[in-house]
Amino acid sequence: MSPIHRTDGEISAIGRSTEILKTFRDSSGVLSAAELVRRTGMAKTTVYRMVDDLVRVGLLERQGTNYRLGLLLFEIGESVPRQRNLREAARRHLSALREATGHNVGLAVLDGFDVVYLDVFRGDDGPRLPQQIGGRWPAHASCSGKAVLAFTDLADVAIPGVLKAHTENTITDPELFHSELDRVRRRGVAFDRQEALPRIVGAAAPIFGPDEDVLGAISISGMSGRINLTRIDAAVRTTAIAISRDLSNAQSVVRPVLQRR
Repeated sequence: MSPIHRTDGEISAIGRSTEILKTFRDSSGVLSAAELVRRTGMAKTTVYRMVDDLVRVGLLERQGTNYRLGLLLFEIGESVPRQRNLREAARRHLSALREATGHNVGLAVLDGFDVVYLDVFRGDDGPRLPQQIGGRWPAHASCSGKAVLAFTDLADVAIPGVLKAHTENTITDPELFHSELDRVRRRGVAFDRQEALPRIVGAAAPIFGPDEDVLGAISISGMSGRINLTRIDAAVRTTAIAISRDLSNAQSVVRPVLQRR
């Protein structure tokens, strides 16, 4: 049963609220009530009532006659331990990699069969890409997604029956995709060869936690012809290793303190 439904099959108030909030994922960040009705497929009266409630509790904010996500959502998101710790450990490394290369650098985690970006550093000469903090992208069409999937038990991942093509280079054949993940596993780095967007290439390497579980991936991307994948290969892997090491060191400091209590 879908988590937005009650045991009697009716969609719960929490479920309806969640569906409204989720519509902001693939938007400019500001939506009208009419657009929320269209995107959710809910009754107009229901959407208007739910939106008023969401504004009242701070999950949405009014912007003129439109709506945007409220700061309370950001505050709640910042409190998620895994994401907060990973982002804090990675931030200075991301900044250093961006400064050293001038390219776009990102930090992403896997959610379902999408990657969600926890942090994005724009390079001075980097292209303006749609990836943004909190934004999603299909994992199979992302070097970050492939870097994480290669070290994830795929039995725990709901892989779509059909892999959507985003460019003519996107790997959509399941057998070829699994072969690609095998290559990533052997090399420790994944490449995006214009698979997500035309003329954009990149590389990503996995980040591991203290228990050797894959937590996410760091990526670097730029325009084809302006970025040398073989040169950034080592840089992105070295950065991922440094972040993984910092996470392990932080854990080793915390554990003895906890044991003394």
